[in-house]
Amino acid sequence: MSEISRRDFLKGSGAAALTAALVGLTGCTPKESTPTPTPDAANTPVATPTPTQTPQAPVQDMLYTAYVNPQREDYRSNTKELKTLFSPLKIGAIQLNHRMVKSAAGSATHLKGLGEELVQYYVNMAKGGVELLCVESIPALEVPADGSGYSAETLAFGQHMVAECAKYGACLVYQISGFSKGENEMTVEDIHAKQERYTAVAKGMQELGFKGVEINCAGFNMGAHFVSRFHNARTDEYGCGSIEDRARFVTECIEKIKTACGKDFNVQILFDAIEENDNLANNPTVMTLDVAVTVPHTQVNTIEDGIALAKLFEKAGADSLHLRIGPLGHHVAQFASDLYFILNGIEGVTGFGTQYDFKRHWQGQIIGDTHGAGMLLNVAARYKKEVSIPCGAVTYMDPAHAPDFFEQALEDGKVDFYLMTRPLTVDPEYVNKLREGRIDEIAPCTRCLHCHIGGGPANAKDGYCRVNAMTQRVMREGGPATYELPPAEKVKKAMVIGGGPAGMEAARIAALRGHDVTLYEKRGALGGLLDFAHMVKGPHENLMDLKNYLIRQLELAKVTVKTGTEVTADLIKSEAPDAVILAVGGLRDTLNVAGDGKTPVIEMEEFMFKEMGDNVLICGSNAQAFDAALWLTVHKKHVTMVTANTAEELDMQQSQHARRMMTTALYSLGFHSWPKATLKKVKDGKATILTETGVETVIDCDAIVNAADMLPNKGLLEGISVSETYAIGDCDAPFNIALAIRGGNDAGRAV
Repeated sequence: MSEISRRDFLKGSGAAALTAALVGLTGCTPKESTPTPTPDAANTPVATPTPTQTPQAPVQDMLYTAYVNPQREDYRSNTKELKTLFSPLKIGAIQLNHRMVKSAAGSATHLKGLGEELVQYYVNMAKGGVELLCVESIPALEVPADGSGYSAETLAFGQHMVAECAKYGACLVYQISGFSKGENEMTVEDIHAKQERYTAVAKGMQELGFKGVEINCAGFNMGAHFVSRFHNARTDEYGCGSIEDRARFVTECIEKIKTACGKDFNVQILFDAIEENDNLANNPTVMTLDVAVTVPHTQVNTIEDGIALAKLFEKAGADSLHLRIGPLGHHVAQFASDLYFILNGIEGVTGFGTQYDFKRHWQGQIIGDTHGAGMLLNVAARYKKEVSIPCGAVTYMDPAHAPDFFEQALEDGKVDFYLMTRPLTVDPEYVNKLREGRIDEIAPCTRCLHCHIGGGPANAKDGYCRVNAMTQRVMREGGPATYELPPAEKVKKAMVIGGGPAGMEAARIAALRGHDVTLYEKRGALGGLLDFAHMVKGPHENLMDLKNYLIRQLELAKVTVKTGTEVTADLIKSEAPDAVILAVGGLRDTLNVAGDGKTPVIEMEEFMFKEMGDNVLICGSNAQAFDAALWLTVHKKHVTMVTANTAEELDMQQSQHARRMMTTALYSLGFHSWPKATLKKVKDGKATILTETGVETVIDCDAIVNAADMLPNKGLLEGISVSETYAIGDCDAPFNIALAIRGGNDAGRAV
């Protein structure tokens, strides 16, 4: 090879340190830890992997933030038969055979119009075993507001989508929603007109074949504003004079829809089961003796408020409740509240530079020690005791992630059904695989939130999935033409070089199409840097689950795996493959720092294992750099970041939601970043930085971490005599796991 792989940074002291850290960095080994089997260099498939857990750093070496919401690691057991999960449930007139429902959450597939992509998005989940699919608001699918009725084309499209899902035993429910800020200015006539519009939409959906509607009364939607003391400032019968007044807009909507569509047309109410004000800097004020006084917490809906509202919804005819959490200032955290756990060592982060204490905030009712899994279950249990209609809960409701935990909640009667979208988007066959006991074949959601629209600079208009390369790419320009894998027209001998996410995905796809695939990995085990990333980021993002899933897929696809094998041009020549897929990762330039040379420069892959003083300077601003900054900050280091990138490019490889949590938390803890800046020199423990304003600043500096953006690493392809070659992942265009897996999927389809 003419260039070295980034994995070379892990040899020598770095590799020894990594090994030591994996077995005992903390001095406290997990109670149950089974190593992932490592295939030998022979032509043998990968053995079935066993999920593993990586120890974390010692708590005594961490900031106070790590003590606020300590996490359990014993909630993921899998010993129960999932009898309750796969037991019948009747929701209104809809009969189900299990307790998993697709929630109406943002696939954003509809933004491309009423096309086959939208149909197939839902059909795939129906094929995969989902029996009740809640469809997010699609204005183009709603009956026109002018009373003209559906066009023939729209009517045919909607009925076609319903019929295609019905072939697999699934029915559809439509979510009626709409953001609004004008409820307080609406006349009573305006309110009645809006209720009539909701009713017309419901009637239209019934015409298309939908079995019901869900009224979105959560977040920043109109229904939420009416029931909220925080937002509702009306003084009439739709104001806050009583619980009945606050519920009136919603209860009248329920009654009108039931009258128009009949008692067997389901109406589900989505609303915030419990609220908290997470943005203390954005509160209404009242004047007392000419002094403005904020009222940050007194106007949130408590569980008791919510139960009183729920009883009125039930009395009005609602068939079921969709319960979720209600932070007033952060929309995505209302349905993806596991974001609160995305920062390793600052669990409970709010996105506003503060931290929740789940033992105190949210009335102490949120489950705050399971990395966000099932965090609303105890709240849902209180609703279940007070109403007789089925109650479902959302946010990290993922039975495959923690089977016993979620089965027990159903057995205990805490909840009737789970609402979920991300796990089903990652793996549309989720329900069938879980039913058949193939839990190790379920692609895991890694909770990165790239899927929510505005996924980041790499794809600013649409979200995408880190694990499923099809999501919001299929049937689009530059993406695969179909979900189905086209069988190989001619069987080819393919060499995949590199056993990280990109290489494993490429090998999986190529083998499933029928090619003869051998994957080579220089190190002794597969996974690339996923193990290291897991150690830095912690368990929330399920990166060990992702590694084990990909290894298991190689076994199922009958990929030959050769670890401990360094591929050279001579080896390629001797194997004479028809195609080579290079996935060896990127390179990082050596960081040369002017000065006295006394301050150590530590490579990114080794920073956890090196001794350093209290003041650490990180050169770079990618996701790896920010993850390092977080880990070091939590471990009581004073961290400064210097980067040539702009402020807009900081942490750009993560989703916009992860970036928000990361940056606000770090800045609140004293971290500082210098974008468009240059490290001039380090001398006598002082770093001189040329800032973007053209002036120099001097800071204390005991160590430097080289986390510069990676560079391509395609040297091995130069001069080889193979007609079909591909470079994918970081060795081609370094960015993030999502684009690496996407590149692997595309290459596997192209071979």
